[in-house]
Amino acid sequence: MQDITKNNFDFLRVLLAFIVFLGHLGALSASAELKFLEHSPVEIAVFGFFVVSGFLIARSYERSSSLKSYLKKRIKRIVPAYLLVIFLCAILLSLVSAYSFSDYFTNTQVYKYLLWNSLFLNFKAPWLPGVFGNQAVNGALWTLKIEMCYYFCVPLLFLLFGKNNKYRNSSLIILYFLSLAYLNYFESLGKISVAKQLPGTLSYFIPGMLIYFNFEKFIKYKNLLFIVAICTVWIDLLINIQLFSPMMIGIIVLYIAYSFKFLNNFGKYGDFTYGIYIFHFPIIRTFTTLGLFEDYNPYLMAVMCMLIVIAVGVSSWHFYEKRFL
Repeated sequence: MQDITKNNFDFLRVLLAFIVFLGHLGALSASAELKFLEHSPVEIAVFGFFVVSGFLIARSYERSSSLKSYLKKRIKRIVPAYLLVIFLCAILLSLVSAYSFSDYFTNTQVYKYLLWNSLFLNFKAPWLPGVFGNQAVNGALWTLKIEMCYYFCVPLLFLLFGKNNKYRNSSLIILYFLSLAYLNYFESLGKISVAKQLPGTLSYFIPGMLIYFNFEKFIKYKNLLFIVAICTVWIDLLINIQLFSPMMIGIIVLYIAYSFKFLNNFGKYGDFTYGIYIFHFPIIRTFTTLGLFEDYNPYLMAVMCMLIVIAVGVSSWHFYEKRFL
């Protein structure tokens, strides 16, 4: 039976982060030449992250010696770098603000931004004065609020089901469909942003948990499950209701994670996915604000932007994030 630790999650997360980066590059660059990048499946990549989290966080909690140990590990992984990007944006983006330094740092919006974003409530104060035309500084951070909420949901789910509860699978499936009911209800009302909060996004975390709890069966039948998933993931597009796709995306993502063994050692270069994800949005917006995509070759600037995002992500990991771990 395949060793659960032999996987390519490190490569998979970098791939998902780059899909998000490319989609945001096409949308935020305001460049006609780069507009085709908007077709990058950003939403599927984000949902892929949720699936991976469902699998890995369930495993992390089950292997932790205590609730305190589990929460300590999870908070150290997410919070330090999250606070870093919040405070760096508040300080460094003053350089591209339409306001003078004195007007910028005396504007109460700066401190509202710091307060609400530090509490993971980005929607309360998403912008900084005179920065990016008072548009959202970092539109990628909304998922971190959900991730943090999920960290606290997992212990409750374990408490509810127990480690060997024979009704665990059926209970998670019921939760899956309840989550989908919430998701589809608010999407039918046109309230997409509400639909994609908890409990709606649980429909993507739960497949990861289900596959973790049934890992041996998943590995045994993964090829067949993958074929079924590829064939049925499109049904939701035809019926215009999310019913099968979250589970099918979960199967596809975790099939990739436990295939292609030559990618298993990708993590030896460092776990810099998180840095790429949380820093890429304001970096792209800074390039756009400075007119770099407009004044110079947009393809060259796209490569430059990508290299800077990678450099920042790698630096964030090696010089900051891993110190807390």
